[in-house]
Amino acid sequence: MDNIIKKMDTLFPSTLTVEDIEKEHKPRPENHTVTRIAPSPTGMMHIGSVYAALISERVAHMANGTFILRIEDTDSKRKVEGATDIIINGLKRYGITSDEGAISATEEVGDYGPYTQSDRYDIYLAYIKKLLQEDLAYPCFCTEDELNDIREQQTKQGLRTGYYGSWAKYKNAPQEVILEHLEKGTPFTVRFKSTGKNFNKRLFDDILKGKRNLPENDADVVILKASGLPTYHFAHIIDDHLMGTTHVIRGDEWLSSLPLHVQLFEAMGWTPPHYGHISPIEIMDDNKRRKLSKRKDPEASVTFYEEKGYPKEAVLEYLMNLANSGFEKFRTENPDESVWNFPFDLQKMGRSGALLDLAKLDSISRDYIGRLSAEELYNSLFEWSETMAPDLYTRMKNDKDYFLNIFKIERENVERVRKDFTNWSTIWHEIDYFFDDSFSPEDGYVAKITEQSPEVIKEFLSDFINHYNEKLSNEDWFSNMKTLAETHGFAPNGKTYKKDPDSYHGTVSDAAKILRVALTGRAQTPDLYSLMQVMGKERVIQRLNKSV
Repeated sequence: MDNIIKKMDTLFPSTLTVEDIEKEHKPRPENHTVTRIAPSPTGMMHIGSVYAALISERVAHMANGTFILRIEDTDSKRKVEGATDIIINGLKRYGITSDEGAISATEEVGDYGPYTQSDRYDIYLAYIKKLLQEDLAYPCFCTEDELNDIREQQTKQGLRTGYYGSWAKYKNAPQEVILEHLEKGTPFTVRFKSTGKNFNKRLFDDILKGKRNLPENDADVVILKASGLPTYHFAHIIDDHLMGTTHVIRGDEWLSSLPLHVQLFEAMGWTPPHYGHISPIEIMDDNKRRKLSKRKDPEASVTFYEEKGYPKEAVLEYLMNLANSGFEKFRTENPDESVWNFPFDLQKMGRSGALLDLAKLDSISRDYIGRLSAEELYNSLFEWSETMAPDLYTRMKNDKDYFLNIFKIERENVERVRKDFTNWSTIWHEIDYFFDDSFSPEDGYVAKITEQSPEVIKEFLSDFINHYNEKLSNEDWFSNMKTLAETHGFAPNGKTYKKDPDSYHGTVSDAAKILRVALTGRAQTPDLYSLMQVMGKERVIQRLNKSV
């Protein structure tokens, strides 16, 4: 084996040794909780990655521990330029802050780096050589065709596919054969030499899914690819050991790999971290639940929520609600409390997949926007519109005071705030009638919507215009409007109208509806008096005259 190691040194030269690395390795304080999120820079950021990051961050910071952002970029074929910044900015957007790791594509903070796997090449090689020296790994020269042939034979025989047992061609190959291949320059991978037996079961205690009996790993998995880069299976073992990771929170697609990963830790002589496997976020499709897919579902990408204009705080609250059902009660009892003050409890996470419910997100988003002051609402919408709605951005920039007055309606000095704004992208549609250049209803719209005759509408609006006084208080304005409505044949209330409906055009509320529709083109709007105050007398009279 020494000759093989020497030959490997010439093929993969490395200046580091395991002794050097371990000597420099700084143990974490005893009982210090360390979690990490380790995404791959492959393009879009999945909302499930934000979900997992939030849980990992909470586990660490609720225990006054350390949360690490590590970039796992050893799969060069899938690496996308700029994706690291997408990850970093995506987490920052939702307030998920790491204590160590990548802070940009070229910058890192922390004493346990590098935190980008492609910068840890020499570290991985040192541990690969250690396993080779201890006869716990070996070079494998199987071609893709040979591996395919093995799978075909296994399938024909009704066997489990994989590189294991007697199918592991180079597991016990003579050293002379291995050296001959190395001398000839035959492409090779390095495989872990498993001692497990698939028919044996082992008990694992998953911190999210509980106790699980899983078969031992017997596969000789690749730990170093032909390119010289390590696989995820091997690299994350080394990283988690050296960075002192105590808790690994990841998707449950990795649950079947748990026996392998624990086996690798034990082969290195290290204690594995606590593993917790999150069930994926699911979506309803033809009345069936399935995993949210980044290929099929636009909702899988964080850009979906940014483009729709969901406040980042609302998305964060929604994800916290998915993670712990108790969050809803917390928010009801603490409407103004920061989401970060919620006592997150890992043990209260559901074991089945959380169902993506955009109606629930809409509700949370409306509640969040409802808690904002007019100034806060303006600033948030203004920031979003700069990128996502440039026309709205320009309009807001040129007419800030008018927007602020619109947003104050039923928001300030009221017992119950109106919650008609679902997200930033819907707000313009809710308020566009305030602006003359976007208010162009069809002819006869008041009669069509109110179901009143043109004569009744004309007479009532003409009289209202003659009596309109914008300086009146809300109470006095309503009293005058009510008197005017009764003069024009509207009943003072529903009870009176029901007694003799043929004698009235409707109620005072129906008369107010004529005003509302004439001014906005809509049957439902915020408080009519406040709306007219914001529009101003000139605009109010101008619009009412169009319907006379």
